[in-house]
Amino acid sequence: MGNTDTVFSLLELFKLGGIFMWPLLVFSVAATAIIIDRAAFLFYHRLRIDRLAPDVADYARKGNIGGAAAMLEGLAERDMGARVLLSLVRHAALPEARLEKATENEAQSCVNSLEAGFNFLTAIGSLAPLTGFLGTVSGMISAFRSIAEATEVNAQIVANGIYEALITTVFGLIIAIAAMSAHYLLTSVVDRFATRTEKACSDIITVLALRENRDNQNRDNQNRDNQNPDEQSPS
Repeated sequence: MGNTDTVFSLLELFKLGGIFMWPLLVFSVAATAIIIDRAAFLFYHRLRIDRLAPDVADYARKGNIGGAAAMLEGLAERDMGARVLLSLVRHAALPEARLEKATENEAQSCVNSLEAGFNFLTAIGSLAPLTGFLGTVSGMISAFRSIAEATEVNAQIVANGIYEALITTVFGLIIAIAAMSAHYLLTSVVDRFATRTEKACSDIITVLALRENRDNQNRDNQNRDNQNPDEQSPS
């Protein structure tokens, strides 16, 4: 009986809200679908780049770029951090500026895929309360029209108009709060991943640059030794 009464009450509220409850229903379904889809997407694509970065940095210090690539290839399908780091190690032979640009492009591509649908949540968060307020205006117009047409004014005459005004406002605000709260939480997850990715990639690029400089110095020293061999004068 309790469940039946609840469903009946919701249906009655929907009916009393008037025609503007239909776009609010569409907004609520769309927001719910986007939130579930994005949450599942973020959960599926592991965003813990900090657990991979130290291993990749160790490979880079040892000059074993192939080993780092082999480790990351098996993780790149589900792990966004591995995808960015894999792009980094695959372009490790590029000059530092071009390497940073290539890595930044891959990271931005991953962030864009994670943020797909976020704009719709923002739009719903803006449109839902406006639609609710439009329903409020419509309800108040209906209420005042009833007052104008009545010879005697009582609460029952304006009740339907006031119902419509208040119900659409409440539903519009509820949808907006849910959409914007979800947008904030999902955005914070992606922003945290982007920040950690930027730091991890910067650290690894620094390691690669230091190793390249060290290798270049060793080659220069070796070439210098080959060009100027020690000559021992006969005694």
